[in-house]
Amino acid sequence: MSVLPSDMRPARAVPNPFARELSLFWSFVAGDLSSAVVPAFLFTLAAWKTTGADPARLPGAMARSLLYFFLYIYAFCLANQATGLEEDRRNKPHRPLVRGLVSVRGAWQRWAVVMALFTLAGAWLGVVEYALGWQLIILVHNVVLGARNWVVKNLCMSLGILVQLAAAWQMVTPLSPLAWRWILLPAAAIFPLVSVQDLRDMDGDRASGRRTFPLVFGERATRILLAVCFGLLPIAVHVTLMQPAGARGSVWASDAVLGAAALAIAIRVVLCRTPREDHVTYLLFTGWYCLLLTTAVVVL
Repeated sequence: MSVLPSDMRPARAVPNPFARELSLFWSFVAGDLSSAVVPAFLFTLAAWKTTGADPARLPGAMARSLLYFFLYIYAFCLANQATGLEEDRRNKPHRPLVRGLVSVRGAWQRWAVVMALFTLAGAWLGVVEYALGWQLIILVHNVVLGARNWVVKNLCMSLGILVQLAAAWQMVTPLSPLAWRWILLPAAAIFPLVSVQDLRDMDGDRASGRRTFPLVFGERATRILLAVCFGLLPIAVHVTLMQPAGARGSVWASDAVLGAAALAIAIRVVLCRTPREDHVTYLLFTGWYCLLLTTAVVVL
């Protein structure tokens, strides 16, 4: 059997480095877009609308928001997944580090580059204080492993909402008391409500030594507390956000839809108890958050 000379063998396709990086980026962040990029983008649109909704300014505002928040979530996911590999083997085997698409060292190298780019983007867009605040949260949550304690984890998520929405608004127009109302309510609400995420991951969290809210206080107590908090959420939204917006049809409709969604989540927390069902409940919660900021575009 003859062997072809090396210069006559079919060439192997060399992966495009840019395409590979895009694919890796997507594999790291795809599961978190609904809680990070989408709501921030919506709040950017709300800020644009309050400035007069000039169509000529919209493409620039959209592009800046997407650039900033893609870096925002990529920086978090790289550090979060690089430090949570063993937990992801149990809870999230689809993630790129578990699948061997990239090494842990490679993830950290990308993290260093993304953190630098994120700082530059924050300075360029006039929101560097919120970019630095988010980077500090990433360090506490992931690198210092504060996420192993439920108080630190929930507080990081609460402060993350604050710096997320403040940046989304400020890159379009200066923050106002109106904007701060829409920022502070979800930032405060997320502190207790984000524990709904931990219900689906209890087995992996227990094995990795995390002390999330359900593992500290028990699953039953957690579900009761979350049901109560979700049940009270429509009242907080009505008093803080909708009532000041005035008695208009769009405001009442937004109020009713948000209230119905929150009550549906409250019922699911109590009645739907498998990890798969808890995952759906968490996705509904992220949907509620996106819906809240969609109503900001409508009513502001």
